[in-house]
Amino acid sequence: MTAPKAAASTASVSAKGSGELNWLLDELVERVGSIRKALVLSSDGLATGASKDLTREDGEHLAAVASGFHSLAKGVGRHFDAGQVRQTMVELDDAFLFVSAAGDGSCLAVLADADSDVGLIAYEMTLLVKRVGAHLGTAPRSGLTP
Repeated sequence: MTAPKAAASTASVSAKGSGELNWLLDELVERVGSIRKALVLSSDGLATGASKDLTREDGEHLAAVASGFHSLAKGVGRHFDAGQVRQTMVELDDAFLFVSAAGDGSCLAVLADADSDVGLIAYEMTLLVKRVGAHLGTAPRSGLTP
């Protein structure tokens, strides 16, 4: 028996991601009240872990957007000899999007409320990456060149 289409579209992206990452992301969202969603993604834009309230569709979209922003920021660093990207922040009318490098080939993306303490968000993201960054890396998919 197949699941109804509506149920499939709201299934958590975390079902495909690593359970070990998911509980860390859930804990980050719970600990920092202004964080709405958290996601770990590969450099090619695939979600590898997500907070529990992120649907598969939203997770895939957020992963693609975060990957794009991170890639653009890396291009700036290369072109202007400015070094590696640490974090990208996008300010929207009603939210902030943060994207941080997190281990080889991975990023941590966080969507937070517009009235968030951006310093606190950046600090908490940095702590998480330092704590488990070595476990967040993703190997390149075969057949792809960096």
